[in-house]
Amino acid sequence: MIEDIIIEESCGNVFTDLGYPNAEEALAKSRLAQCITEIIKEQNLTQVQAAAILGIDQPKISKLIRGQLREFSTDRLFRFLNALNQDVEIVITSKPESRPKAILTVISR
Repeated sequence: MIEDIIIEESCGNVFTDLGYPNAEEALAKSRLAQCITEIIKEQNLTQVQAAAILGIDQPKISKLIRGQLREFSTDRLFRFLNALNQDVEIVITSKPESRPKAILTVISR
């Protein structure tokens, strides 16, 4: 017996799709953590070395890399990026009239 598979299109934010509260912040934190992880890899840092640079212990680096972000605020993630010699630029723009509400987006160059 073959079952029909129902495919539902994402709104673009998996956290919204799953019904998370504060879904935009969760996605932003996830993207910031992804950037931090990529920088750690690019700089060939061990978790212990990264922890020393960021002023946290190695188990927290492990949590960050695995996406366990409950104990990390966006502000703290910004500070981590600065500690890794990255500029963080916040740009505020008007929402297009075509979109029903304003959004929070993280873009890495």
